[in-house]
Amino acid sequence: MQEKRDTSGCIMIQGPMPIEAERLAARLENVEREETGNFIYYIGTLAGHTVVVAKTSKGMENAAAATAVGIERYRPAAVINQGTAGGHDPALQVGDIVLGARVTNIGNLKTADRPAGAGSDPFAWKPMDVMASEGSAGEDKNAERIRCYEADSALLAAGRSVKDRYTRGRVVEGVIGSANVWNNELDRIAWFHQRYGTSVEEMEGAAAAQICAAYGVPFLCVRVLSNNKTNGGAYDPTTAADCQRFVLELAAAYLRREA
Repeated sequence: MQEKRDTSGCIMIQGPMPIEAERLAARLENVEREETGNFIYYIGTLAGHTVVVAKTSKGMENAAAATAVGIERYRPAAVINQGTAGGHDPALQVGDIVLGARVTNIGNLKTADRPAGAGSDPFAWKPMDVMASEGSAGEDKNAERIRCYEADSALLAAGRSVKDRYTRGRVVEGVIGSANVWNNELDRIAWFHQRYGTSVEEMEGAAAAQICAAYGVPFLCVRVLSNNKTNGGAYDPTTAADCQRFVLELAAAYLRREA
């Protein structure tokens, strides 16, 4: 029986879909593949350091479960969640990368009380922090705030240190919004951008951040704009590969700093 590799202290890099994980894993050396549930983990080396690439599958629940399984199984020193995203900020162009100085769940919302026949007003919805109370967060006034997860300072510094190597677009710091929803309504997108400062939206980052926070594992979310409806930026799937190259530069810089 093959001896299990020691992965403790590795970096785990996540991607939800094959375009965001399998191609990334192919850039590693000495790769082994492990599978459990919906999740696939590729264990390899980058510049002599162990890296685990996790294909989490799309969505918040998948991202949370894959993160917990990955932390328990591989004991990473840090987690980087990366992939594509849709723009919320009109100043950002397709191909720009957002380092998530903050990641927030924009799907935990509470509606206002409205009687039958009064319709729905999503612009009146309030944030609901489900981590704020052991009781009913929906009745706790302290829970009517948005939950944010701050980036690990060392991971963020590593991203800053290599941003000039990225030539597809700009590398900026911003707020990444996550939820199991795909927003195409421009007014709704503008509402999130104005109220919560979101730069982009995707469907995994905040869930992974929540699990990393529970385990005390340093975390950073990195997202490339594959489209931006706010300024007519058309979908470009090739941005995924550009993001992966940048994230490997970031990971290598982080490993050098921590060595």
